[in-house]
Amino acid sequence: MKELPKIDLPEEWLIGTGVNKALLSLYTNFPCRLKSEIFVLCMEGEIEASVNLNRITVRANDFVTIMPGSILQIHSVNGEPILYFGGFSSKYIEQANLVPSAINTLFITIGRPVISLKSEGAKLLADYFQFLIKLYTFFNESTRKGITPHLYNNIHAGIAAMYNNQMQSSKECLSKSELIYKNFTQLVMQNYNQTRNVMWYAEKLKISNIHLCTTVKKVTGNTCAEIISHMVIMDAKSQLKSTHLSIQEISNSLNFANTSFFGKYFKRYVGMSPLAYRNNG
Repeated sequence: MKELPKIDLPEEWLIGTGVNKALLSLYTNFPCRLKSEIFVLCMEGEIEASVNLNRITVRANDFVTIMPGSILQIHSVNGEPILYFGGFSSKYIEQANLVPSAINTLFITIGRPVISLKSEGAKLLADYFQFLIKLYTFFNESTRKGITPHLYNNIHAGIAAMYNNQMQSSKECLSKSELIYKNFTQLVMQNYNQTRNVMWYAEKLKISNIHLCTTVKKVTGNTCAEIISHMVIMDAKSQLKSTHLSIQEISNSLNFANTSFFGKYFKRYVGMSPLAYRNNG
């Protein structure tokens, strides 16, 4: 596996290395929406990126979990990165039985995709990746499919354990305000392509609209509407650049009343029409 697919993985699971600076630079031009779930272990180099609403810096000994539906954009790559990657395809995830460890991983990594490991832990994880690479090469496709459920559950249990261990050791505790923001972010990720109504999110969180807006502004410096629109625009940009869907189809996928309203919304935030962005942006 020589390159990280832009949208999805062609097999139930893949594992590999060789993601270099030249390949990562392909992702700096526009956001990419991942349907698959991706894990990355960085052993050398430094990468500035955005995963959904979060700007992240990935350095040596960092492990990154990028959940399905996430929108990824690389901003810069410093040094010559040494990366291991693995992941599960959307086709497998959609029919997988989500055990508690997988659900825990989904929740625990939202808003915090990067976990920093000690060098010994990173080396141990690199050994595990190397073992899985050999396993992938050794087995035929049928056998690889047979072990997917076990691998899926084991990897998620391991990630949840790593996060829980770090949170306990650092005595990390979210304040009420941060918890509201995390829950709001989670809801936005799940529903931005259905509704942009801030009041709807407040009702779902069972708090007042004013309390939600004030809290999110205090924690992030951004308004709720700005966060929602950021996700909508990133998704729209991704579809415009990485798919052949029509403007009408993209507008429909984001639940706009019509293409005219979608065009005005897009231009307000991007400064050009969706078509101009697709052709020249």
